[in-house]
Amino acid sequence: MDKLWLIIKREYLNKVRNRTFIIMTFVSPLIFVGVALLVGFLTSLNNDTTRKIAILDETTIYAPLFEDSDRTDYITLDNDNLQTAIDASKTADYYGLIHISKKNNQLGEVTFYSDDSPSLGFINEIEDKISKKATEDQLISRGINLETIQESKITTDLQLQSYTGVQTSKANGWIKMAFGGGAGYLLMMFIIIYGNMVMRSVIEEKTNRIIEIIISSVKPIYLMIGKITGTSLAGITQFIIWVFLGGILFTIASTFLGPEAVQSPGNDMAMSQLENMDKMQLIINDIMQLPLLKLVICFFIYFIGGYFLYAAIYTAIGAAVDNETDTQQFMLPVILPLILSIYVGFFSVMDNPHGTVAVVFSYIPLTSPIVMLMRIPFGDITYWEIGLSMILLYVSIFGVAWFAAKIYRVGILMYGKKTNWKELYKWLKY
Repeated sequence: MDKLWLIIKREYLNKVRNRTFIIMTFVSPLIFVGVALLVGFLTSLNNDTTRKIAILDETTIYAPLFEDSDRTDYITLDNDNLQTAIDASKTADYYGLIHISKKNNQLGEVTFYSDDSPSLGFINEIEDKISKKATEDQLISRGINLETIQESKITTDLQLQSYTGVQTSKANGWIKMAFGGGAGYLLMMFIIIYGNMVMRSVIEEKTNRIIEIIISSVKPIYLMIGKITGTSLAGITQFIIWVFLGGILFTIASTFLGPEAVQSPGNDMAMSQLENMDKMQLIINDIMQLPLLKLVICFFIYFIGGYFLYAAIYTAIGAAVDNETDTQQFMLPVILPLILSIYVGFFSVMDNPHGTVAVVFSYIPLTSPIVMLMRIPFGDITYWEIGLSMILLYVSIFGVAWFAAKIYRVGILMYGKKTNWKELYKWLKY
């Protein structure tokens, strides 16, 4: 055990003292926050762009419906020739041209001419305005009183509330998916990053023939476990620093870049702000209702378990090859369960977090770290379910480590030979 501890200590210190590790540990939070701020800035620049759209309305009824906004200016064309209107729009470099044709003194086809592809929201906006006006005109022509219809219209605002009386917002499902999906995706990235780190470390020592010296004084199984443990401790250290620095940076960013309060609003604006404040309060309440402590604790437990499980596989692959290029043939079975976990999480958990697919994949060791983390924010996950999932995960680590150790023991001293799946199967029998 003393030798195992020395290996763990050596691997840990080698990782945390590495110049690249130190730089990425402290620079990565700056990059993440900087990218988030850059995306927000670029989005604001994109939203500030004003589009000019020409309208050729043969009916002269629908053009007045299109009013200028902060992002769109509408120009009504007086001529009746479509080709002339298209040429004029292209010459003036308008974003597009809305052509409203007339058929038998009624609304005909509505066409939008543009070299760009308009967004679905923009298309729906045009369709809604014209359809609403055309419907009203049709009702009036049939002698139906529009005021009676408007007075009879009832708008229902669905309120969401739990059985215990706790109100939730309509975005509650998306909030849970954001927290669960974020935790699952982050876990997958850490497994891939630190798993590859272990694999490259094994390949490097094998290529430099350092492993021959080390293996003469320690058993291969101890060396493998020491490498995995040391790298995992380095990864946890880096993650804790990232969380700490990221929290500070986001707090500073939100303090200096937060939205300013609007002074002396009118009645309509005040009501709108109050409604938005109520919605924001509901969203904050939804976040506070999430099992955040359980999610954080489970993240670390599943991170350690998932990392050890996949790191054992990565270590075996590293021992079986002579260079990183040769690892590509073995990577698909490793990456596939991780990708499958993300797809199951986003497409099954959000639709039904307690469905058969979500439950089964939250127990399978290769997928449970990610899928179970995505299920936890949705609540109603009993402790025995989480406990059973963790037990299966950690028990499977011993089985995978046993197979990985057999491959590691043979492959670590194997040089100059291309390894394939058939060769690995033979090594398992030694």
